[in-house]
Amino acid sequence: MILVTGANGNLGAAALAALRLAGVPAQGGSRTPAGGMRHLDFDDPATLDLRGVTTLLLISAGYAEDDIVLARHAAVLDAAARDGVGHVVYTSLTTAGDHLAFAAAHRATERLIRGSGLPWTILRNGLYAELFGGLLAWTSDGLESPFGDGALAAVARTDLAEAAATVAADPTPHTGLVHDLVGAPITATRVATALAVPHRTLDLAAYRDRLLNTAPGLLPFQPPMLSSIATAVRHGFLSATGPDLPNLLGRPLTDPLAVAVAAASASRRAASG
Repeated sequence: MILVTGANGNLGAAALAALRLAGVPAQGGSRTPAGGMRHLDFDDPATLDLRGVTTLLLISAGYAEDDIVLARHAAVLDAAARDGVGHVVYTSLTTAGDHLAFAAAHRATERLIRGSGLPWTILRNGLYAELFGGLLAWTSDGLESPFGDGALAAVARTDLAEAAATVAADPTPHTGLVHDLVGAPITATRVATALAVPHRTLDLAAYRDRLLNTAPGLLPFQPPMLSSIATAVRHGFLSATGPDLPNLLGRPLTDPLAVAVAAASASRRAASG
């Protein structure tokens, strides 16, 4: 049995759907399980029963400070070793993202996985095209962002989910491998051009001030995370491409520009609705 953690989240749900579409037996796990999912609360080790799991697709348990994320991952890896899980597939962060504010938790988790004694595969995911499009802010006359002319090798979430499902369905050939799963470079200007609106560059100080003082609903760790994405894209650190993702998929990548344009359009509708 393949078990997908975080199955109520976007990436986990899409990976679980991809496995089932391929006819591969798989179950979802979540802190708030529904529809036959297994109850898995990484903050409550008593819920981490992984008996009968042959492959654990470990979707990163982000949305917290690094110490909390690491404690969650350590707990599930301890349970995997105890319960005889056959293989761990972990969704990490692209190699080019080492300087991002949230990279440390991923790299520390990779270290835990390598030291667990379990067979493993690490999928270093690029940043979502959906995220890039959603971070472009609408103004009265177009779009603005802190990205300048910088490009991001963005990737559609569905492509990453399909790649994760492919590896989880047959992990043995990928044992001990790190796959760097990035997409094709896109820019904020190209998204704006596709939407027939101008793009204005916001300076990084103004962007940070907006995140800290006027962005609603952000958790304390999120402003530095988003600021680090902004400066990394702006200065060209996240634009490198690679063959791993199309090789795993066996097909061309989903166009990340189209995905980012759709996300930007959706955010405009949400803001006006």
